[in-house]
Formats: sequence, structure tokens, C-alpha cells
Amino acid sequence: MKASFLLGMLLTCLSSLVHAQDQPVSTLQRVIVSSDGKDFRLQGTDERFYVWGVNYDHDRGGRLLEDYWHEEWPAIEEDFAEMKTLGVNVVRVHLQLAKFMNTAEEPNAQNLEKLAELVRLAENTKVYLNLTGLGCYHKQDVPTWYDEMTEADRWQVQANFWKAIAQTCKDSPAIFCYDLMNEPVLGGGKDAQEWLVGEPLGGKYFVQRITTDMAGRDNKEVAAAWLKKLTDAIREVDSQTMITVGVIPWAHVWPNAKPLFYSEEVSGPLSFVSVHFYPEKGKVQKAIDALKVYDIGKPLVIEEFFPLKCSLEEADQFLTEARPVTDGLTSFYWGTTPEEYRAEGNMQGAIIAGWLDYFQEHAVNH
Repeated sequence: MKASFLLGMLLTCLSSLVHAQDQPVSTLQRVIVSSDGKDFRLQGTDERFYVWGVNYDHDRGGRLLEDYWHEEWPAIEEDFAEMKTLGVNVVRVHLQLAKFMNTAEEPNAQNLEKLAELVRLAENTKVYLNLTGLGCYHKQDVPTWYDEMTEADRWQVQANFWKAIAQTCKDSPAIFCYDLMNEPVLGGGKDAQEWLVGEPLGGKYFVQRITTDMAGRDNKEVAAAWLKKLTDAIREVDSQTMITVGVIPWAHVWPNAKPLFYSEEVSGPLSFVSVHFYPEKGKVQKAIDALKVYDIGKPLVIEEFFPLKCSLEEADQFLTEARPVTDGLTSFYWGTTPEEYRAEGNMQGAIIAGWLDYFQEHAVNH
């Protein structure tokens, strides 16, 4: 099994060498945490970097990136150009575990090669990538062997995944960060033995457990051990790229809740804070109060945001009040331009077009 893992890594390295001569020299400067640890800077300069990004998590029809990137690459190139026009400087892509691990130890060389091509596209477009990993969004795609694993074996697969991703991407300044998992949670609750949590949203499971058995351990002990396992795997091959984990801000649900992954005892290996906010109508101040709970002295990025439950005016209020304590915003883009949304002539299209107009207009101010 180890031999097959090494073979997959070797194929990836050889593929990178084959393409290296075709790559233009990137003019992007790597983004790093400032010397005082409080914000982002372009490496080698004092220039502050503020994230103005989008989640490129699926296309308009709900297809995940790996489901069509081999056959429809020109569409992805077009989307990157459109995102750049909107003022985007960071694109968050969501990598699915099943597409990158053939077995527990063997990476998928073909998709790693395609990821390397995506990195080159980002370099050429002059945008950065937030690589969010370990996705199991489509339950039907999750391998049975992965679902049936123990916690320890599952964590090892996750470490193998991240080592393969980092090995592929480590040399590119276009990699803004590795986000270990989208909205991880611990054990307990309804269907506590299921790795995927809750009801699907649009056919997708965005929340995932990192354990189904606390085995007498407290939350911080489990979270810290999981973070160490995955960050150690990345740091074996990539000592530079920032690492984060995008979390549900439970303080937005329960005002007295405290951060788990961003607690003092757990957050050490993480470069910056990533939280997901969807403010509700009439409750902007509640969202701002919850956001401030995650102001722990590290850069703070709102990694998901959309005026799903509030007006555009309230979204503007939230973002204006959040600006002094944050270092970036990441909204959404699904491959449809504002003009295309407006041409649909319906309310939903008009709302999304209005938000994208706002997003583009405010990009120059961030």
C-alpha cells in the first residue's frame, strides 16, 4: 500500500516537471502573515493584503469542479477571467477527497495533475487560491472503505490527502492557504455515528464530523489532535503556505459559545481565523458581536458570506462594521455574470446580480 502511495506521488512530481518548461514565471508575490501576526502582507513588502474573494464551489447546475474540469476546461478559464473582472483576488475551491484518493494510500495522479493546471491558471490570471479539502459533499461519491474506517484510519487518509495536495502545490505563490476541512464538527447530536451531518443543502453535505466517538476525551483534546495530524502532514512537504480551517461561528447561534478550533489550546498550528457568516434580517448587531468573538489576535477572514437572509443594505452595514476587525471577505461565484443573471428576468436573478454589482463596486476599496 505504501508503495502505491509513493508511486502516485512520483507520478505527480514527474508531471510537474513535464509541465514546468511551459509555465510562465509567476509575478504573484506569496501572501504571508505579518511579522506582528495581526494581518496579511505580500512577502518581502510592507503592503497589506485584504482578501476579496469568492467561493467557486460548484457551477450553476450544482456540479462540483472535479466532475467537469477534464471535459470543460475552457469554461473554467472563462470563469476565472470573469471572477478577475469582478475584483476577486482569492478563489476558494473545494476539493473532494474521493476525487484525490484512489485508495487509503494512493493519490489520484490524474486529478493532482489537473490541480496543478488550476494553479497555473490562477498564476496566469493573477489570483490566489484557497484550497479547501477533504470534501464529501456528494454522499453518493464517498467510498465505502472511507466511511467504514475507524477515526485513526480516517485521519491517516486525510493526512495522506493533504500531503499529496501540498506536494503538488507547495512551490506556487498563488496558493493563499490550505483550509483543512469545511465546517468540521465533533461527535454527538443526531445520527452521531454518521460522518456527514444533518440534511443536505442543495444535495450537498457541507458539514462533517472529525470523530464519531469522543471516547472520554474533551472537545479541545480531539480538535487539537486532529489539527496536529493534518498540519504535520502538510509541513512535512510545505513549510510556507498558510493553514486555516473554516468554521461555523457557534457564537452566532449561542451568544455565550466560545471558539473551539480557534481557542488558545487548539489554534496554535493555524495561521489565521476563517469563519462563515450569513447575517439575518434585523440581527446585524448580533452577527457583529459574534464575529468579534473570533478576533483572537490572528488575521480574521469571513470565508463565506452572502446576503441570504438579509437585505443588501443590511449586508453593507455588516461589512462596514466588520471591516476594522477583519482581513478579508469571501462570497460566492457560480459561473454566471451579473448581466446573465439580469437577463433571466426573475427576482432571484435580480437579487444575485445586485449583490455581484455591489461586490464589484466595493472591490477597489478593499
